[in-house]
Amino acid sequence: MAVAASNQDAVALGVTVTQGEGNLPKLLLTSDHGSEAEIYLFGGCITSWKVPSGRDLLFVRPDAVFDKKKPISGGIPHCFPQFGPGLMQQHGFARNMDWSLVESENVEGNPNVTLELKDSPYSRAMWDFGFQARYKVVLNTKSLSTELKVTNTDNKPFTFSTALHSYFRASITGVSVKGLKGCKTLNKDPDPKNPIEGREERDAITFPGFVDCIYLDASNEVHLDNGLGDVISIRNTNWSDAVLWNPHLQMEACYKDFVCVENAKIGTIQLEPEQSWIAKQHLSIA
Repeated sequence: MAVAASNQDAVALGVTVTQGEGNLPKLLLTSDHGSEAEIYLFGGCITSWKVPSGRDLLFVRPDAVFDKKKPISGGIPHCFPQFGPGLMQQHGFARNMDWSLVESENVEGNPNVTLELKDSPYSRAMWDFGFQARYKVVLNTKSLSTELKVTNTDNKPFTFSTALHSYFRASITGVSVKGLKGCKTLNKDPDPKNPIEGREERDAITFPGFVDCIYLDASNEVHLDNGLGDVISIRNTNWSDAVLWNPHLQMEACYKDFVCVENAKIGTIQLEPEQSWIAKQHLSIA
């Protein structure tokens, strides 16, 4: 089992190790102030973030499977060490591997956990490098923060790209995203293999149809109005780019119920041996 501290006594107050869908190990974080989060060790995937009102601000697609045969479709999956298509499987392997729980704490009633992923024969078959990824998740009353630290544990340099493929619960006709005006864009509609370069001129981006667009050198804060009465601040440190995605009729069963607003590092990052790269995301409501 991937839980380093599978004994409940070994984890912090407000952190519970339990079984989730498909009997996969899951962490339940509960703050003293009424907020909750769920994290599956498979994929290191946050699948739920409930604020004190009980509303879950994340979305897991109805076609999601929990059998380890494919990544969990929804929540906040990792794209690492590759964003999108490329030399290995779509979005890399981190969302298809078991992460382990290595630390848990409770600070003034707010739980946090640190998950870890290391290279294995499975990862090396696709990407032959030694690495360590540590992912710290902090639950607060009205916020959910993450810190991803990737370290090169090999004796040779490597490059990677990465993203947090965040799915937010939404009513798509009422959704708008603010804070990206002026960014250079790579629009993957209609041809994802030949994105169209442009510049975002809108103050508020809406989703009347299919949207798949990269925003380069994005601001460190955007605001998502989910169309359900919530405005979510999405702040970041060192995630230089943003991605907006809604599949529209390609996923007729659920496209109206979510939007993806992703923090990403589209350009490749190079790490020398023993070097690390760190990026932070802070989701909050007023």
